[in-house]
Amino acid sequence: MKRILHVVGARPNYMKIAPIAREMAKYPGDFVQTVVHTGQHYDDNMSKIFFDELGMPRPDINLEVGSGSHAEQTAQVMLRFEAVVEQFKPDWVIVPGDVNSTLACALVATKLGVKVAHIEAGLRSFDRTMPEEINRVLTDQISDLLFTHSPEANENLVREGIAADKIHLVGNTMIDTLVVLLPLAEERWPSIRTKFGVDKFVLVTLHRPNNVDAAAGLTEIMTALNEVSAETPVIFPVHPRTRQRIFEHGIAIEETVRLTEPIGYVDFLALQAHASAVVTDSGGVQEETTFLGVPCLTIRPNTERPITIATGTNQLVARDRGEIVLAIKAALERPHAPVHPRPDFWDGKAAERMVKLFREVKK
Repeated sequence: MKRILHVVGARPNYMKIAPIAREMAKYPGDFVQTVVHTGQHYDDNMSKIFFDELGMPRPDINLEVGSGSHAEQTAQVMLRFEAVVEQFKPDWVIVPGDVNSTLACALVATKLGVKVAHIEAGLRSFDRTMPEEINRVLTDQISDLLFTHSPEANENLVREGIAADKIHLVGNTMIDTLVVLLPLAEERWPSIRTKFGVDKFVLVTLHRPNNVDAAAGLTEIMTALNEVSAETPVIFPVHPRTRQRIFEHGIAIEETVRLTEPIGYVDFLALQAHASAVVTDSGGVQEETTFLGVPCLTIRPNTERPITIATGTNQLVARDRGEIVLAIKAALERPHAPVHPRPDFWDGKAAERMVKLFREVKK
């Protein structure tokens, strides 16, 4: 029997871990699971809804780390997680994604001689100014199993000297969650459409510091959304950080840009599926819109998910009012094509393949 510690810290981690936890639960003779929530994203309105809607077990442990600088947050997670590892003595620590919790817990586990599995390994933006890129690269270097969701991720890892027998292309567990919950999202759509009173609309999500912290950049984006909203309504569930910056910078918002509180995953999925276009800086949204076949405009100079551009509907857009407006209008004018061919293994069965491998490996 393998003792598993699942680590969740940021909201996308929940969608990646939930399918694995559900799949492992089918084999009670093979796995004992413990869920550790680091508390990196501590806003209850944004975290609680994910556990409620994903049917994921409530965390057995919450480290309650909260916010802070990268150094403070990483250090606090390491200090608190070490005691958890020593108490539960896991055989494997599973870390998803690229947030500070991912690297911190991987470091602790490795130094204590516990094997690490990295979910979503091998993603690279090749931009070392991004904290997430540093977290990804370092976590991959010390992991024992690296689960990838696209061929270029495998290539990145091999090029960086990772042994090929550690790397497994299994697919995207975030898409597993989408596949399970999309029918529920469609059931909710009529009431959501009535609530917002829209049919054609642009959906927006923004949270990355380089987009929302500086007044100049955020003003460029919000001015573009104001302009687009004169013809097509904009629905913008606002991350607390982003709302705070809009207020601090005194940025004017038109009434046709609908700023809302954070929205639960199922309702947000319904909005994504029915949006005319999505504007984002989120990695997960790039993936979900690729699966859904919805035009996605990513306000970033690069992406660690190039497969969403090669086989999906994703497009990188500069943080410039004029370019954002032109890109959104072009997306709105294009007739919706059938869903693009989806990346291989983005089929809702990534967790099955992953758990099969876990059952076969030695402790």
